[in-house]
Amino acid sequence: MNLFDPGYYNEDDLKNAGFKSLGKNVRIAKNCTIIGLDNIDIGSNVRIDGYCTIIAADTGWAKIESYVHIGGYCLLIAGDGIHLQDFSGLSQGVRIYSRTDDYSGNHLTNPTVPKEYTGVTQGPVTLERHVIIGSGSVILPDITIGEGSSVGALSLVTKHLDPWGVYFGCPAKKLKARSKRLLELEAKLRRDMENNNNAV
Repeated sequence: MNLFDPGYYNEDDLKNAGFKSLGKNVRIAKNCTIIGLDNIDIGSNVRIDGYCTIIAADTGWAKIESYVHIGGYCLLIAGDGIHLQDFSGLSQGVRIYSRTDDYSGNHLTNPTVPKEYTGVTQGPVTLERHVIIGSGSVILPDITIGEGSSVGALSLVTKHLDPWGVYFGCPAKKLKARSKRLLELEAKLRRDMENNNNAV
């Protein structure tokens, strides 16, 4: 036994954990914190690495589709919903907030204060297909990042991002277009998977 490697749960370990739905070939590190399991859908071929936190309590929800990787130390605050579509990914230490306090001083802040005294900004966050987010980036509430876009490390996403762009900065700005060759690779992967399944 390796004292420094807690390992992963697989879909057999997780099938009775209480997730809303759970696909195949799912691996979740044993040192993650996940709250609101009955509000979380997980597709197939998903890996969630160590020390991640996903909070989808009460009316919150999270939908993690297939072929999604969430790197270590990520935080997903899914009170108003987070949707990670197929082939999207988060590098280490990404923070996604579907709710955030008003920092202007016009309202009280933090979840211990009654709602009528706060000015929370809220709304679902969607990462469309093939979106990848670089390490240490932060995504604020009520944002959609369009299909195929990438966000460089340590960026701050404060507004919707158009599809097929490479974005970076604080706030994130478009640097250039992103290649669509990965769509050809996706099609090849799906064909290969289908051929392998037919061969069994």
